[in-house]
Amino acid sequence: MSASAVFILDIKGKVFCEYFKELEEESIRDNFVIVYELLDELMDFGFPQTTDSKILQEYITQQGNKLETGKSRVPPTVTNAVSWRSEGLKYKKNEVFIDVIESVNLLVNANGSVLLSEIVGSIKLKVFLSGMPELRLGLNDRVLFELTGLSGSKNKSVELEDVKFHQCVRLSRFDNDRTISFIPPDGDFELMSYRLSTQVKPLIWIESIIEKFSHSRVEIMVKAKGQFKKQSVANGVEISVPVPSDADSPRFKTSVGSAKYVPEKNVVIWSIKSFPGGKEYLMRAHFGLPSVEKEEVDGRPPIGVKFEIPYFTVSGIQVRYMKIIEKSGYQALPWVRYITQSGDYQLRTS
Repeated sequence: MSASAVFILDIKGKVFCEYFKELEEESIRDNFVIVYELLDELMDFGFPQTTDSKILQEYITQQGNKLETGKSRVPPTVTNAVSWRSEGLKYKKNEVFIDVIESVNLLVNANGSVLLSEIVGSIKLKVFLSGMPELRLGLNDRVLFELTGLSGSKNKSVELEDVKFHQCVRLSRFDNDRTISFIPPDGDFELMSYRLSTQVKPLIWIESIIEKFSHSRVEIMVKAKGQFKKQSVANGVEISVPVPSDADSPRFKTSVGSAKYVPEKNVVIWSIKSFPGGKEYLMRAHFGLPSVEKEEVDGRPPIGVKFEIPYFTVSGIQVRYMKIIEKSGYQALPWVRYITQSGDYQLRTS
């Protein structure tokens, strides 16, 4: 299947979920008329037409499982050059909220060597702006810095890869001078996503010793260390440690947080509410084993880590400015928030 076909199927799925909440066989059957109408608007002679769910909801409405009929009309946004934003929007307070979210994917082998390391980032906006404003977003983009002569030791920059933009971004301008210029949709949307294939120092390092005493018990010692800035704090840390499937009678001792046994997943989950950078914590677990042990067919699963670090990006990406230009000349406030979180973050055990 071609990439364009996958992209169109993905868009259709997202639009259907806006209408039915759950995209299942039953919901499609119950809302067949609406599905038919949506497909008619989404595609025209096999080409994408109106793909923004907010615009589609202006004239394809839903009540229960029936399509609400009314006078046939084409909303101005469909004939407008800016099909993703309605005209005449008004807000008492004009604001833009910018979330820069980075997920760290990491795989470390049992010897402590990093096998896979990448950052997957996205910039999400929540827009409450009147009229038809034009926004210009400035990042510490390495290519931009080189074009404008800002590159140097004082100006930290990042080299973005696999950049994907929302349809509102003027791609020709970005290609010319790396300016991210756009007229935004109203409300929530993802402006862009990017990827960085770079060597990332593990933000939370795990060392483990798992000792298995035949027909008797298994003892586990796990040490976790925060390898990020001391002024930063990781929230909602969860460390999942695999245990034998036939283990029982768990006992735990932790220097911080709490540990619990989840038998249906054969793991111990060590939860730490707040984990400051530079700190080290310890967890010990003791399990009994039956006299007749069950053979483990597969190898030992890796240790998984979940976390979220606010006010921090591992790549160093920064929003340098957000300019908001609208013909009425109103003042608007941009707010920026940075978050680094775990993606597929795994450390293998010996």
